[in-house]
Amino acid sequence: MDAVLERAESGSELKVIPEGARPSAGGRPSRAEAEAAVRTLIRWAGDNPGREGLRDTPKRVVKAYEEFFAGYNKDPEEILARTFGEVAGYDDMVVLRGIRVESHCEHHMVPVQGTAHVAYMPNGSVVGISKLARIVEAYARRLQTQETMTAQIADAIEKYLDPKGVAVVVDATHQCMTCRGVKHHGVYTITRQFRGCFREADQERRFWDLIRG
Repeated sequence: MDAVLERAESGSELKVIPEGARPSAGGRPSRAEAEAAVRTLIRWAGDNPGREGLRDTPKRVVKAYEEFFAGYNKDPEEILARTFGEVAGYDDMVVLRGIRVESHCEHHMVPVQGTAHVAYMPNGSVVGISKLARIVEAYARRLQTQETMTAQIADAIEKYLDPKGVAVVVDATHQCMTCRGVKHHGVYTITRQFRGCFREADQERRFWDLIRG
């Protein structure tokens, strides 16, 4: 079991401190610190974190955050490291349409949900198509703006695959627009990045034709 022995503040009694409950040493907060922060927010909202329905909420929230923000632990270079050169001379664009996007806005930490369309023009080799979806997920599962996420996805594909061109379009709704503030529903934010050959009018047009089906 990952644990340490630590003396209680008063007396010489030894107690076992689980790994995840140890206080941080100036770096990333421990799980215990994160759960304490959730309890503070519950109290600030006006409720009692000790009541039955909320007693385990801090643990659940921290566990959910591990999933929501798993992208911080993903390495884009590692994801795109393996490519394949045996493509029988294939030299046209590769397009993934309709990649689900689940993210959180860095301004209010509320969900951003939508769809990403990603394409690249191979330059002698291709990458497994699931890796493009993983790149989207790696950047989506972080705190940021949609504009930043769109540029980061394009940057990673351009840097690690060295293609002739890359295109990224993200179409999403933001709960900071629907559940607070202006409270406008049905508003979609569209961001795009076209690099290399996709800046040419004919290639951009072909990309949009494929996206529209």
